[in-house]
Amino acid sequence: MGQKHREKMPQPLSLHLEDNLASLRAAADKRSDMVIRSFHVPTVNQMEYALVYIEGLVDLTSINESLLRPLMSVLSVHDGDSAERFAAIQNCASAAGPTVIVEDMESLWQQIMQGDTVILAQGYRQAVASGTSGGEWRSIAEPTTQNVIRGPKEAFTESLRTNTSMISRRLKSPNLRIQNKIIGEQTQTSVSVLYLEGIADDSVVHEIQRRLDRIQIDGILEGGYIEELIGDAALSPFPTMFNTERPDAVTAGLLEGQIAIVVDGSPFVLLAPVTFFAFFESSEDYYQRFYIASFLRLLRFGAFFISLLLPSLYIAVTTYHQEMLPTTLLVSLVAQREGVPLPALIEAFLMEITFEVLREAGVRMPKAIGSAISIVGALVLGQAAVEAGLISAAMVIIVSFTAISNFVIPSPNLSVTVGLIRFTMMLLGGTLGLYGVMVGLMLLCIHLASLRSFGVPYLMPVAPLIWSNLKDVFIRFPLWSMRTRPDGIAGKNRIRQKKTLKPQPPQPNPGKE
Repeated sequence: MGQKHREKMPQPLSLHLEDNLASLRAAADKRSDMVIRSFHVPTVNQMEYALVYIEGLVDLTSINESLLRPLMSVLSVHDGDSAERFAAIQNCASAAGPTVIVEDMESLWQQIMQGDTVILAQGYRQAVASGTSGGEWRSIAEPTTQNVIRGPKEAFTESLRTNTSMISRRLKSPNLRIQNKIIGEQTQTSVSVLYLEGIADDSVVHEIQRRLDRIQIDGILEGGYIEELIGDAALSPFPTMFNTERPDAVTAGLLEGQIAIVVDGSPFVLLAPVTFFAFFESSEDYYQRFYIASFLRLLRFGAFFISLLLPSLYIAVTTYHQEMLPTTLLVSLVAQREGVPLPALIEAFLMEITFEVLREAGVRMPKAIGSAISIVGALVLGQAAVEAGLISAAMVIIVSFTAISNFVIPSPNLSVTVGLIRFTMMLLGGTLGLYGVMVGLMLLCIHLASLRSFGVPYLMPVAPLIWSNLKDVFIRFPLWSMRTRPDGIAGKNRIRQKKTLKPQPPQPNPGKE
């Protein structure tokens, strides 16, 4: 056991510069992007130094202008002892960026892979890593999945520091906490946890950090890895973490007491804990007047139920409960289905699968022709299927309206989940009629009531019922009436506004005419 422990101990740096460089070359064998710039300073002792960095991960201008030139200028006139010379190196490195002192090869390589430039010197068992990270990054652009008519038009990028700075620019509170972690044995992915101290629940913050520290995996390539590894109810189709590409949505979540997880290389930020009703909210709800936002939110809930239940209800009624339809409508439907060889259940399944194939093709195809393929394909296939007598015209209408309603849901995660559950509801409606649909709804409600997101009930504030939180669920109350933060998510500080003041026009002064 002791031998294994000794083998895992990191290799300390050597006093000899060439030994350290040889170890780095061995660790980066066959890596052509690692750059080693060796140089010596013409002093009495002719000291030798080396800069090591990964090309493409660093800002070369910062290295040449802010690091190398001041370093050679200071060291060429420095005649102090060893400790003073190392302090001078550290001071020069701090001018280019934040510095870290490393004493072993593992930490040295880790800093290099994060985009730092490491300064090695002859006769020192320590090295200085200077923050010179840079390289090419995608510029800030508009959101692609969560568009709004009124509101900010910028979205996160794949750069961790760019994303955290976009949040910090909106949230200038000194209580904002940003804690960094490195996850992934091979990828060494940087992950930042953001929360507002005093507003976020401390127990939830500690639980998220505990789950992140528990991850042992080779690589983290996107935030979806984190979501699947630390989320609750791993086998449930419903997401227990919210992801967004909008900085204003993350800022609003932090102000509500949520915790944000930013992953380097991902333009989507995770928010937790989350409730089921949060997936029906849009950032634009708080930029519009409250009655407009309330109408749109009720519209989304209606579209959710239409997308979930409309095909199954149609199948159940036309197959088992024809007496529920008006006579005129029933005659019209029977006339349309005359000559259709397939039962309503199989007919709906074929149409739904066809639409999913077209939607996926539209997403994967190039943008220039993706939308054209999806629209033309749906029109041509639908019209041809009706004329060939394979599908009834009513079924085309039902499936089309269901698909349109599915797009009304703001969260792509929830819309995909609804699509999966819709097939189950269709199967229940086609086999057991309305009784099967009701059984499916009951099982769905039981499942939702059993879910939790980091200890927060998924159906809160409906189950359990919290009256004060209902001001921002099905409808949005005016901002001046929402004085407290959501109970159950926020920590001790639940006061959002100092006092509730309803806007009123100025009263006329009777003394003036």
